[in-house]
Amino acid sequence: MSYADRDQRHIWHPFTQMSDWLKEHPLVIERAEGNTLIDTEGNCYLDGVSSLWVNVHGHDHPKIRRAVHEQLDRLAHSTLLGLASVPSIDAAEKLLEVAPRGLTRVFFSDNGSTAVEIAAKMAFQYWQQHPDRRLQKKTRFVALKSAYHGDTLGAVSLGGVDLFHQIFGPLCFPVYRAENAGCYRCPYGLRYPDCDIHCLESMEGILEHHAEEIAAVVVEPLMQAAAGMLRLPEGWLRRVRGLCDRHEVLLIADEVATGFGRTGRMFACEHEGVTPDLLAVAKGLTGGFLPLAATLATERLFEGFLGPVEAGRQLFHGHTYTGNALGCAATVANLEIFKAEDVLARVRARAARLAQRLEGLRDLAWVGDIRQRGLMVGVELVRDRETREPFDPAERMGHHVCMAIRNRGVILRPLGDVVVLMPPLSVTEAEIDHLVSALEASIREVAAG
Repeated sequence: MSYADRDQRHIWHPFTQMSDWLKEHPLVIERAEGNTLIDTEGNCYLDGVSSLWVNVHGHDHPKIRRAVHEQLDRLAHSTLLGLASVPSIDAAEKLLEVAPRGLTRVFFSDNGSTAVEIAAKMAFQYWQQHPDRRLQKKTRFVALKSAYHGDTLGAVSLGGVDLFHQIFGPLCFPVYRAENAGCYRCPYGLRYPDCDIHCLESMEGILEHHAEEIAAVVVEPLMQAAAGMLRLPEGWLRRVRGLCDRHEVLLIADEVATGFGRTGRMFACEHEGVTPDLLAVAKGLTGGFLPLAATLATERLFEGFLGPVEAGRQLFHGHTYTGNALGCAATVANLEIFKAEDVLARVRARAARLAQRLEGLRDLAWVGDIRQRGLMVGVELVRDRETREPFDPAERMGHHVCMAIRNRGVILRPLGDVVVLMPPLSVTEAEIDHLVSALEASIREVAAG
């Protein structure tokens, strides 16, 4: 029996309608080299979405592989409950060296959803045990419309994508929703000169009227990834930081997707000189080698949890594999590569090349918008560029374009009818040229047909 048959017999895939999956012949990946995935039949594909946004320096980077092997010879895992470990200490120090200034503490976990959920629990508990009883009323959160912060129930509560989250509504806590770049006034991105003012006024109004009950604002800085690569207005994050300070509200930055060089800076917050009170990271943390996540906090927030054991102020949260030694070793090597190979400078150069090549797609009748930050891109497909009329969701244009591009040696994955491009930071100029040319040809093939 083939791998494809065995997959269809046993595996339940994420975000996948399995009735469709079982009708198709699955593409089974066997190995990878550099920025290339290789299937069981020996076919090669450019990894155009970094294996769901986790791969950073290419597959099997020798420095990370060596670090994991060396760590495996010493220790694969030991708990952080009641013990410390060398790899977690090294990884925390390296991470804080590159994090926004003012973040001083690292809480390790397993994935992006839990990193965000931990941040929400930290924010909630911080106010619950605040000495000012007036501030103990802060129990609510503000998140953006179209927000996506993960799939555990706390993260789902913060999310605003109805397709993903609505069915779980009865299990979730209520959240205030602020307008953003994906609001009703501009469904295809920033199309109005005053859109940033309108978006900020929405956030400002919520904080003005409800600050006494709001624990934290939760945002993806600059770019809402899973929402369809929606760009937030320039300066918006910095102004929201000011609003949070004014109203005694914590700011949680979800950089699970935007962190580790994707936008041209190590973290997207840096573009506007913002330090959040809590920063959630995952995906690129280990360079795409192993599952690991972290929630970074300021010293002020950390000190709010200190006290005698009998007071019960400690954070009651933990994971069996918190601070896993292999993941932490990969993290240290990953961050060392950024410095040794001047990765961020290369990303900015590649992003400029990608932007230049993407301009040619704007002439296609079926491209309604192109939204880019660094090496994060969303190409939105529409039936008519002039009217912005969308395709019927049943036509699954994004899906068909991404299937067609496989025949041209590229792996992409859509978000509805938004085709996402997020190649590894090690992508070459030649690979960028191939990626965009293949996308153009695939859009023409599918939409014209």
